[in-house]
Amino acid sequence: MTTTEIIYTDKAPEAIGPYSQAVRVGDLLFTSGQIPIVPETGEIVEGGIKEQTRQVMENLGAVLKAAHSSFKRAVKTTCYLADIDDFVAFNTVYAEYFTGKPARSCVAVKTLPKNVLCEVEVVAVVRDDINV
Repeated sequence: MTTTEIIYTDKAPEAIGPYSQAVRVGDLLFTSGQIPIVPETGEIVEGGIKEQTRQVMENLGAVLKAAHSSFKRAVKTTCYLADIDDFVAFNTVYAEYFTGKPARSCVAVKTLPKNVLCEVEVVAVVRDDINV
């Protein structure tokens, strides 16, 4: 039987709905989408797409760390942008964190929670003996 574990860290924003920050199922971690909320204040980070993307990545990094994983162990990301014209600027920051180039989908959506500019979710490996 595969073990399921709910992942939580106070270094990332609290869930704003009835869901977990992440769930580990066997050797895989599935994060919920992270938005650019500053964990200490609960407020959206100030600035444009680059600042918001950086905060999203910091939040994801905290969740990955809490689950004993990392950006380098990511195998799939799904990225949501409020404006596809932000694609290049988003990618500039995204590439600083996801250096292993996981599989990815990136789509523009009509509206994101709290009217933020981006949201990202990750699937990552958590087992140490699996090389990604």
